[in-house]
Amino acid sequence: MGKRDELIARYAEDLRSKCGMEPDLGLLTKVTIGCGPAIYDADAATVAGTQPGEIETVKRNFLIKKLGLTDGPDLDAAIASVIETYGKSERNKYRAVVYYMLTKHFKKESVYG
Repeated sequence: MGKRDELIARYAEDLRSKCGMEPDLGLLTKVTIGCGPAIYDADAATVAGTQPGEIETVKRNFLIKKLGLTDGPDLDAAIASVIETYGKSERNKYRAVVYYMLTKHFKKESVYG
C-alpha cells in the first residue's frame, strides 16, 4: 500500500468516525488526487478552520475555481457547516476530507467525472 492509499484510508476513517458518514471511496480518491502534493505536506494537508484567510483560500481556490460555484453567502455557510460537522475542536481537519464534504454538499461529484 502506497503513501497516498494510506492517506485515503485515514481520510475515510475520519469521515466515518468524526463526520458520521460512509465515504464514496471512488470520489474520495479523486478528490485526494485533486489536492495534489499538498496532501504530503503537514501544513498544507490540513485546513485551519478558525483562520479567515484559510477559509477564503478554500472558497476561492476550491469552491469557485475547482467546483465552478459563484461567490455568495451560501459558500461561507457550507464551509462553516462542514467545519462544524468535522468538529471545531478537531485540530487536524484534513483538506481532502473538507473538500470531499463540500463536493458532496454542492452535489458537484461530476467535476471529478
